[in-house]
Amino acid sequence: MTLIKSISGIRGTIGGKPGDGLSPIDVVKFSASYARWAKENTGKSNPVVVVGRDARISGQMVESLVCASLSGMGCNVVNIGLATTPTTEIAVVKEKADGGIILTASHNPAQWNALKLLNGNGEFLSAEEGAKILAFAEAEDFEFADVFDLGTITNTDYLPDHVQQVLDLELVDADAIADANFKVAFDAVNSVGGIAIPALLKALGVQEILPINEEPTGHFAHVPEPLPENLVETCQMVRDNDVDVCFVVDPDVDRLSIISEDGSMFNEEYTLVAIADYVLSKTPGNTVSNLSSTRALRDITEKHGGSYTASAVGEVNVVTQMKASDAVIGGEGNGGVIYPASHYGRDALVGIALFLTFLAKSGKSCTELRKTYPDYFISKNKIELTPDIDVDAVLVKMKEKYQNEQVNDIDGVKVDFVNEWVHLRKSNTEPIIRIYAESTNQQASVDLAQRIISEIREIISK
Repeated sequence: MTLIKSISGIRGTIGGKPGDGLSPIDVVKFSASYARWAKENTGKSNPVVVVGRDARISGQMVESLVCASLSGMGCNVVNIGLATTPTTEIAVVKEKADGGIILTASHNPAQWNALKLLNGNGEFLSAEEGAKILAFAEAEDFEFADVFDLGTITNTDYLPDHVQQVLDLELVDADAIADANFKVAFDAVNSVGGIAIPALLKALGVQEILPINEEPTGHFAHVPEPLPENLVETCQMVRDNDVDVCFVVDPDVDRLSIISEDGSMFNEEYTLVAIADYVLSKTPGNTVSNLSSTRALRDITEKHGGSYTASAVGEVNVVTQMKASDAVIGGEGNGGVIYPASHYGRDALVGIALFLTFLAKSGKSCTELRKTYPDYFISKNKIELTPDIDVDAVLVKMKEKYQNEQVNDIDGVKVDFVNEWVHLRKSNTEPIIRIYAESTNQQASVDLAQRIISEIREIISK
């Protein structure tokens, strides 16, 4: 059993003894601690908290525990049920709520679940706020309300509001999409995308829709992270069914991967690049992505006369830098598109609508559009950690080794070479070191990553 507590929330495998896995007791403790934070942060005895969840098997159980715990602490709960992460973020704002909890383990397998925590702006908590909640939970420093001060629980659906917000975006052109007469496939990996994506596509005027793994059962048809190795069958279905584009999402629909009409991967790193190209062509400005994302976004931004900035990994860090840079578009290379004109959160529905508009207006196929961008290739690797490994010491030694290169240490260690880069960092959600390397061809990126892995293993062995 695994339980990972971090400033962004609590994540773990369902079951086990309290403190070992994500047990019901851990869910209650963390929910109550969040409620205490919300009450202190707002000065309200009955703050309003939105709760939404993905479709994973444990979702209904965890939802019941969270809603009851928040009510027991005096919070008024708006339970939006099965909902994407961006839908929950939008609901917090529209409800004028004081915060929100998203129940999703994102791309993790079915045995995992998590509580992700939002502030009153529908954005992830800061490190300081998250640390307070962790401290409350560790000390069990919370007090439940008496019977006359219990909070209420109401149920509502915010998907129609989310879809309408996407339609209302100035750069989304539903008429152009409808006129293009696209045949669109989507793979929802048996989660809430199976509800949200067809609703969006129909609202955008798409007549021919091919659903793949649509039913939100939580029994994922393949590994839920939208990576090429997990989408072999989906790519074949695209080739067999003569579709123009296929959208693939993770279980909570904040990451967007694209499959071209010939069944080839558009490449998840280029989801943000293509959408940024369209947005910047209409509204020139600055962009932000994290240190582990492709250089192609920098190239596209500079082509349009804007300035690119890299942030530490993590959505909250990207959003903070986007606000500081007054960025018009940003996100993460894992297919996470953040478009401030909608809201400051990764949103696959916004990404789908902007991409389809761009595709319709460009007159190009997906493969033709992809060829217009510079080619970079990322090799994504990881090293499993054991308790005796001093990761920080390893990273310090790697920084020293490459001190004559351009090094950025705001988040792990990133070394920029002339035509390639490598980024080493501890994962916030898994017991691993991530090693991402990018170069101008796939073999060069693999070779760079393997060289760095060998150097890390040598340091660890000593």
